[in-house]
Amino acid sequence: MTEPLVQVDRHGRVGMITLNRPKQLNALNDALMDQLGAALLALDGDPEVGAIVITGSTKAFAAGADIDAMVDWSYMDVYQGGFITRNWETIRQVRKPVLAAVAGYAMGGGCELALACDIIVAAESAKFALPEIKLAMLPGAGGTQRLPRAIGKAKAMDMCLSARMLDASEADRYGLVSRVVPDAELLACTLALATQIASYSQPALAAIKESVNRAWESSLSEGILFERRELHARFASEDAHEGMKSFLAKRAPVFKHR
Repeated sequence: MTEPLVQVDRHGRVGMITLNRPKQLNALNDALMDQLGAALLALDGDPEVGAIVITGSTKAFAAGADIDAMVDWSYMDVYQGGFITRNWETIRQVRKPVLAAVAGYAMGGGCELALACDIIVAAESAKFALPEIKLAMLPGAGGTQRLPRAIGKAKAMDMCLSARMLDASEADRYGLVSRVVPDAELLACTLALATQIASYSQPALAAIKESVNRAWESSLSEGILFERRELHARFASEDAHEGMKSFLAKRAPVFKHR
């Protein structure tokens, strides 16, 4: 039997997905992205899971798209087959918080996959780049869109046009990653963060994620309106009332994720 291209484990209320093409430095091909999408949707639909972590190996989170698989494709191959749209975008359907635990190389599509996550925890060894220009290509899995929103136009242009690679400290300084930790602590720190997040009310987490994403994708006035409606909706939530009552009673809340 062939090894699965992603491995799924559970750590309490956290689902962890490990990319599993070590010989190819986790290069992202169609089969891997199909399995990743299926794993994400399964964990998103599991009421016992509150947050999801995606990680790779110590050498590479993911070294980019699988060029060997793409080299002979034609325009009609990618257009009619819905390349990227068909399976890479599955992560956008996930309502639960998704964290990327990145060590080693996050190149091209690997960088774009990390950018599609909600939080990026980077090991000190992490390196980020969008080197598609070297192949007369361009980042096509959201890189030219998510990167400027994350780090600004000037630095995004620099990375996309020159293939500049950022180390973890630069990525942290630019706002590309959420936090940087020692390599030996990457998984422990990311799982601890995911466990903390997963302990909170699931409907409230989904509302926050949707509201922040709306800030990326709409005007300020529309985003404020969306945020306000989400806030008002919390008053229909059992968890919100439990949270306020437990605060006043000086006790730990017991959330039912309702």
